[in-house]
Amino acid sequence: MPVKIRLQRHGKKGKPFYWIVAADARAKRDGKFLDKLGIYNPNTNPATIDLDVDGAVKWLQNGAQPTDTARAILSYKGALLKKHLAVGVKKGALTEEEAEKKFQAWLEEKEGKINDKKENLSKAEQEARDKALAAEKEVNAKREAAAKEAAEAAAAEEATEESEAPEGEATEEKEA
Repeated sequence: MPVKIRLQRHGKKGKPFYWIVAADARAKRDGKFLDKLGIYNPNTNPATIDLDVDGAVKWLQNGAQPTDTARAILSYKGALLKKHLAVGVKKGALTEEEAEKKFQAWLEEKEGKINDKKENLSKAEQEARDKALAAEKEVNAKREAAAKEAAEAAAAEEATEESEAPEGEATEEKEA
């Protein structure tokens, strides 16, 4: 039975959410699967991936073939590296402790990169908020200045009308 590690789509239209599963290659995309290995949510930035690395390595060692997208996810989370290191241990090139140490060092480096990306995204988001706030303050200042000018113009107009009005009243009194 040929086994594939692939994505099984869930979620609603326009908002996909995937399960990472080991399934028979002949099964439907969203059909029966042998083992659920994790989840993948591309709607968040960065994408949320929760993967059982040891389970994925077990399936890979037993001959499961990942699809292209699943291969990218497994590589991103280190399952392919762990499988590679396990082959090295089997051949005697590494000890179990060396392989685990290499894998942990790789995980720490990867986690640092992910945290840097999250920080950069939050900084960019904060800068965008600050720019929007500054633009809004500028627009509000222009509105206030325009409102003051309009109020001053109206006050000046009223003053000219009032100064003209007493003369008009005086002429009306003379006529009466």
